[in-house]
Order: sequence, then C-alpha cells, then structure tokens
Amino acid sequence: MKTFFQTLKTGFATFAMFFGAGNILFPLALGQSVQDKGLYAVTGLLLTAVAIPISGLVAMTWYDGDYRRFFARLGSVPGLLAALIIMLLLGPLGSTPRCIALAYATIKVSHPELSVFWFSVISCIVIYLCTKRRRRIVDLLGTVLTPWLLFVLSIIIIAGVIDAPATSTVDLTATQAFTIGLTEGYYTMDLLAAFFFSSVIIRGVRRDLEGHDDLAVEVRRRTIRAGFIGAALLAFVYVCFAYIAAHHTSHIDGLSPDRLLGGLALHLLGPYAGLVAAITVALACLTTAVALIAVFAEFLSWYVCKEKISYHTALVASLLITFCVSTVELVGIMAFLAPVLEVLYPILIVLTFYNMARAKNTYMPTG
Repeated sequence: MKTFFQTLKTGFATFAMFFGAGNILFPLALGQSVQDKGLYAVTGLLLTAVAIPISGLVAMTWYDGDYRRFFARLGSVPGLLAALIIMLLLGPLGSTPRCIALAYATIKVSHPELSVFWFSVISCIVIYLCTKRRRRIVDLLGTVLTPWLLFVLSIIIIAGVIDAPATSTVDLTATQAFTIGLTEGYYTMDLLAAFFFSSVIIRGVRRDLEGHDDLAVEVRRRTIRAGFIGAALLAFVYVCFAYIAAHHTSHIDGLSPDRLLGGLALHLLGPYAGLVAAITVALACLTTAVALIAVFAEFLSWYVCKEKISYHTALVASLLITFCVSTVELVGIMAFLAPVLEVLYPILIVLTFYNMARAKNTYMPTG
C-alpha cells in the first residue's frame, strides 16, 4: 500500500509539473476553433502533448535523468548548445514567464486595475519560496498543490459537461483538424520539459526507495508508472477542456486564448467564476513554474557554470530574467516561441526515439 501511494504521489507531481500555461491555453483554443471536428483535433493533440512527452520521460529513465548523456549523442558542443537552448526556452525566456503571463491575463478579467509589474514581482517571490528547498519539490507538488488543482479543475469540467449544448459545424476536414491539434501540441513544450523534469522526478523516487535491493531497476520502473499516471491525468483534462470549449463556443466567441478559461468559468459558474478561474490558473502555472525554474537553476549552476555559482544564486538570476520577460505578456512571449517550436519539436521527437532505441544496449543507470 505504501508503494502504491508513493507512486500515486509521484504521478500527481508529474502531472503538476507538465500542466501549466500552455496546457490550459491550447485545449481550450482547440475546442473553440474546431468544434464538431474535436475528436480528430484532440487525437492530434494527445499525440504531441501526451504520448510524445511521456515517451521522452521514459527515454530519460534509461539515462537516469542525466540530460548530459542524453544530448551527448549530438556531440559534446552541439549537445551542450541544444540543452542550453531548450533550457532557456523552458526557463526564463519562455515557459516560466508564460505561466506568469497567463495567470495575470486571467486574473485581470475580474481585476482590470491589476498591474503586470506587481503581479510578476509577487509571482516570482512565490516561485522562489517554493523552489528554495529543491529536495522537497516532488512532495510539495504531489501532496499539496496537485490534489487542490485537480479539485478546482473538476468543478469547471463538471459544470461544462452538464447540459452542454450541441457544437456548431466548421469548414474543416478531419485531416485538417488532426493537423491543427498535432501542431497545438508543440506549443505546450512538454517534450522539452520531459527531458529535464525527469531528473526531479527520478531524484524524488530514489529518495523514496532508499535502501532498495535493486535500486536502479526499481527507480526506472516506478518513474515510468508515475509517468503514465501523469499522462492519464493530462489526457483526461485535455479532452474535457476541448469538449467544454467546443460545446460552449457561443459564450466565449471573440475572447483571446488567454481569457478563455475566465470566460468559460464566468458562463458556467456565475459571479464567483473569476475567483475559481484565477485559483485554477495560478495553481497550474505555479506548479509548472516551480519545476521549470528549479531545473533551470540546477542546469545553470551545475552544467553551464560547473558549480562556480550556487544553486541559490542561479535561482535568483533566473527569476530576475523571468520577471523581465513576463512583463511583455502572453502575446509577446508566444510570438517569439511559436516559430522556434515548429522547427525544434520535430527534431527532438526524432532524437527521443533514436535515443530510446539505442539506450538499452549502450547505457544502464547505476542508481
């Protein structure tokens, strides 16, 4: 029973790490745009936003979460550059400020006087407090933040599924809808995150299994099981979000993607919806931002600077950059990220499956 709950806790933490700003934005925007073609679009989304990222996590278990070994197949210098580019996109130049920007955009719906400057300052302070003790991140995510996040998400999902009106017909073929969903999955950036979240997850699992006879094998097995729990939760939320957006499109028509959750919550739950939506987005973004900035600070301290600067110094520097980028808000961040991801994501998919195919025969984790 203890093993089950430890695995469940890690699975919840895995879900929380992945489920951030993009994971709220894109299923809702997808449902809004494809409507009656939602089944085909969601199939594409689940492929690139669930199956591929979890494949990346599984591949990393064969490298014991060591992204240096994983990217070394590109060569020493190209591997370092690839890892640095990905980490910058996940950390202070992309995903982390995007989390803050989405939380700000949603809360501003009900509090238009809110300042992006002060909101970003407070967000970075909260993220700092949660990541200061990096050894407890998995416990924090798995036992505190994720259960509450799932509860709040469930309120919106249940309200949206009950008495959902019929969808409208859109002028899209099944292939076009599938392609849209496939591409939207790139923008979640979850494959990129999987390479680096793996080290946090594996470290937490290893701590739970301290003293186990066959540590390396059991860590890999437990991590993969937790990964599939996280994947199942992601898939469930994606399908539900796309469904309610498709069936309630008339009530969110004209809203920008960053305001869709707030608009849906207002329609589905009434006058208190703004608060519910704000809590949902804040929790989802916080859980992802905590994990992202922690792995980036570790990467900067250990991998790039060779421990010449401490984790704490790297964390503060990372959050300062994150703060600056977050103030350009969501539109500016996405304008930068979208073309980069459309080129980078397919390359990383190929690298993932190549490394997965080669890893079993070339590297066994030592534990």
